[in-house]
Amino acid sequence: MLNFKSVNVTTSVIFIGLLVIFLIKPISIWWFILLILSWLILTALGSGLVGWNYHIKSLNANKNAPENHIAITFDDGPNPDFTPQVLALLNKFQAKATFFCIGKQIENHPELFKKILDEGHTIGNHTYTHNNNFGFFKTEKVQGELEKTNSIIREISGLNSKLYRPAFGVTNPRIRRAVQNLNLTSIGWNKRSLDTTHLSEKTIFKRVTKNLKSGDVILLHDTNEKSVRVLEQLLLLLRETNFQSVTVDSLFNITAYA
Repeated sequence: MLNFKSVNVTTSVIFIGLLVIFLIKPISIWWFILLILSWLILTALGSGLVGWNYHIKSLNANKNAPENHIAITFDDGPNPDFTPQVLALLNKFQAKATFFCIGKQIENHPELFKKILDEGHTIGNHTYTHNNNFGFFKTEKVQGELEKTNSIIREISGLNSKLYRPAFGVTNPRIRRAVQNLNLTSIGWNKRSLDTTHLSEKTIFKRVTKNLKSGDVILLHDTNEKSVRVLEQLLLLLRETNFQSVTVDSLFNITAYA
């Protein structure tokens, strides 16, 4: 299995082998440089691609999910402009979703946060600040952000959230330790919409619907108009093809709250 531990072990074994060869009969230093570069590339990719489960085992899709069940997830809310539109569409199509909320956003919009729960959706932890440098935070700071967000969730809703969505999809050993210390379940995705980029609405819709199958987890954001329009098209397609959007805890048969 390609993960941080296996790559480190393999790299160490190869390094020792090269060193032994070098001591017996000198070889080019470029073999060592190539090994280090390969390690760096694999680790960089693994840290940024949540689907690799490189540092943390995330739930990215469920091939054993009930027939035609998929999960739509939203990051970065609640947003006062767009979350209500998302909720209205989900209600119209009788669909359920999972909202991975930023702690500061919950603090700023507690009533909207409660509305998400009141309408039968699941919520999860998406850090407190969603800082652009989150991947460089020390373990203590990562854990502090997650604990603060869970405390806010508990204060407003009385729920102890167990679900975590990695900010930017980034993971590393420090984030892994914080998640393990708090006994959280990491939720990834296998359908990344890239709906916060310059991509067109048409392209985004194609990304999330191409080869759609039971157990897929779709990543959207309840933070912009383009995402809302894509969501409406997606819900129409799901209805036409008899797919049902459920919460991630239902899709994976896990517990969302302690």
